[in-house]
Amino acid sequence: MRLGVDVGDVRIGVARSDPSGLIATPVETVRRGAGDLARLRAIAEEEGAVEVVVGLPRSLSGREGPAAEKVRVFAGQVATALAPVPVRLCDERLTTVTAENVLRERGKKGQKRRAVVDQAAAVVILQNALETERSSGRVPGEIVADPSAAPTDQSDQTDRTGPSTDGCETNR
Repeated sequence: MRLGVDVGDVRIGVARSDPSGLIATPVETVRRGAGDLARLRAIAEEEGAVEVVVGLPRSLSGREGPAAEKVRVFAGQVATALAPVPVRLCDERLTTVTAENVLRERGKKGQKRRAVVDQAAAVVILQNALETERSSGRVPGEIVADPSAAPTDQSDQTDRTGPSTDGCETNR
């Protein structure tokens, strides 16, 4: 089972896959701040997570800005908190827009929509990763190294300036 995570400044949306990795469903919205990593660790343990996919916000051109840098830092903290469970970054362009549209179509309005949009975005992130892996036969995303672990060879780091072509950031 895998977890999908949509990181925001205020909230963190969490989704999970079914055991076969076909369908992503919402789990909960975690308040960002004190205790957020402990809650994510508890969810990962409760769900038996074998991997965590974190959405990486990129511009439509594929470039990374300040929001992506914040997510990279947080993803490193998640990797440390959940080690040895692998954490991956996957492109999340337009996931919140997609989630908002789905919720609007289902009649969710205002405060009710805001309460679940982060979970819905996490579902979109995870579902995209699952479908990318199924269609391409390779695990999508960029693995996040645990910052507290021993240094590794950084020679094959992903170019973070160009657009992703497979729905998720990948090491090429």
